[in-house]
Amino acid sequence: MRLLFQMDQRDYDQCTHTFTRNSARSIIIRDGKVAMIHSLKYDYYKFPGGGIENGENPIEAMIRETREEAGLVVIPESVIEYGYVHRIQRSDMDATECFIQDNYYYLCKAMDQLTSQQLDDYEAQESYRLEFVEPLVAISKNRNVKNSPYQLMFEREARVLEILIADELLK
Repeated sequence: MRLLFQMDQRDYDQCTHTFTRNSARSIIIRDGKVAMIHSLKYDYYKFPGGGIENGENPIEAMIRETREEAGLVVIPESVIEYGYVHRIQRSDMDATECFIQDNYYYLCKAMDQLTSQQLDDYEAQESYRLEFVEPLVAISKNRNVKNSPYQLMFEREARVLEILIADELLK
């Protein structure tokens, strides 16, 4: 899978150990719009997806997380590797810990009919909602969120959208 870009904070020189938590995300495009999760509480967009659990491969995680967060049922035969983003930084929780994450993105199609969301507590508190959004709207929204611990995630998603546009997958 191709490396889309790296997000290296270079703030981990005091780290003595690492924690790795990889994730997998879906890219579902319909009529020039992309399926994204809109946090109504904090007003940002993210691709459906999340952490890869033990014993799960990235595609299985992406399919599961897309169904849980968005209610979209991915068609397994449609899944195509798109790329990944490598992130490395000092942990927010422990100054001696280095956080490493590869975020895998997959182009795919989903069934038209939605299922009900199965949100974790924090996802429900953020009022996650599926939206098919114009890419430039999501990019602008994410780059204008202020005072959030998720700034790197917002920028990551905006940059992936820009690459999709550059690759002429979103116009």
